[in-house]
Amino acid sequence: MPDTVVTVQNPDSKPGKPGVENGNINNIFSWVEINYKYFKTLPGILKLAQLILGIICLALASPARLPGTNWFLFVVIISFIATAIWSFVYLLSIREAINFPINWVLTEFFNTLLLTVLYTVAFIVQIAAWSRPYHSYYKNPNIAAGVFGIINAAVYGTGVYLIFSDWKKSKTASTVQQQ
Repeated sequence: MPDTVVTVQNPDSKPGKPGVENGNINNIFSWVEINYKYFKTLPGILKLAQLILGIICLALASPARLPGTNWFLFVVIISFIATAIWSFVYLLSIREAINFPINWVLTEFFNTLLLTVLYTVAFIVQIAAWSRPYHSYYKNPNIAAGVFGIINAAVYGTGVYLIFSDWKKSKTASTVQQQ
């Protein structure tokens, strides 16, 4: 039995250029809108600071020489990945493009709160592990990594406060609209 092939072609499209119609590219990423202005706001600047401080912590604490540093690096990497994902959510305007029944502000609040707690525990473990009387070449960079961990925990804590205040404002605004 012979196969039947049906080819449908838009009369306006030019041959040899699939997906291009009238000079516009139509593809699955047409909903993406780059929102670089977010990184000029205080929450955006905090996200960039979290990423930069995370890279500094990774550079100073690697390679892990003590078990406490393994935990510290685990937390730094998980926090870095989560913050990078949230940064892309804001950069690509995914919150506005996807219509999921998700409370984005509350989700980000709990994520950032968890990362703040983990960072706090991790920097305590890191500094405690390297505060023993070691005479090692690796002691000073690892103590510095713990200090940068303190700074990053404070930046994450500031992010928690800002997200919480944003959530309270949105909750108050929705309550006023319902009345």
